Amino acid sequence: MSVREGEYCGFLTAIEEPGILVVTFNRPESLNASTAAMKRDLVELLTQTQMDDAIRIVVFTGQGSAFWAGDDLKGYGGDSVQVPQIHHGHHNPSGTYNGLRTISQAVNTAVRNLDKISIAAINGFAIQTGFSLALACDFRIASRSAKLGSATLRFGLLPDEGGQWLLVQHLGVAKATDFMMRKRIVDGETAHELGLVHEVVADDSLMDETLLLARELANGPQVAMRMLKRSILLAADLTWDQSLDEIAAKTAVTDHLPDAREGAAAFIEKRQPQFNGWLEGRVDPPMDGPAPWEADSK
Repeated sequence: MSVREGEYCGFLTAIEEPGILVVTFNRPESLNASTAAMKRDLVELLTQTQMDDAIRIVVFTGQGSAFWAGDDLKGYGGDSVQVPQIHHGHHNPSGTYNGLRTISQAVNTAVRNLDKISIAAINGFAIQTGFSLALACDFRIASRSAKLGSATLRFGLLPDEGGQWLLVQHLGVAKATDFMMRKRIVDGETAHELGLVHEVVADDSLMDETLLLARELANGPQVAMRMLKRSILLAADLTWDQSLDEIAAKTAVTDHLPDAREGAAAFIEKRQPQFNGWLEGRVDPPMDGPAPWEADSK
């Protein structure tokens, strides 16, 4: 099933050329705080996105003054546009465990499992669950007025959707401990200094800068980029020898794809490569053209 544009529970979708899916959280009256139904719709959308070749890049952002300000503690339910209401599961300890594993944690897992590159355009409050989703994305661009943090201890709660693991990946153990234990919420500039976001931009240029990055990435060689994303995510958990074997196996595929032939031909001809012929209906370079490893000798 192809990804459709329109309204889901708690967010809207739109598709920009070439193949950029923009997901906009649209509950500004509650700072885009999430419900169980919103998370379920997100997981379903991301599943469709993974299977839809037309989608190359996914951008997340929010309406109003928030990106995604955690969970809606007053309304765990909510009606899904796609399917009936789902129970949040927090009625007893077993329900909390099931709710986290099946719903809340599934969102960040789905983002990380996407082969397509994801970008968080952080326009305001990115707190708790929203902060973790931003950290799960491959790129983060924040507006200067953005506010980012876990701060679960302010409510006596834990970063239960995987926020602690994600923050350790970005800051290391010592800085992540300081950040979470002291309940820090930082602005865009400070987040950039800490290494939590890749760029910080003026509020009114956030989406322009985000879509500029999205188009740059969307025009790159999609198969190789998706394999590289997976290789990067695996690298932290692999030994040196395992990582060498893993990247060699992927290279045995990518070196023999039309995009690799196009990249080599473009280098020889001193022009910009035109990748992704398989996505755009163009005729790919013939497989008897120059191989990537031959480019330096021409």
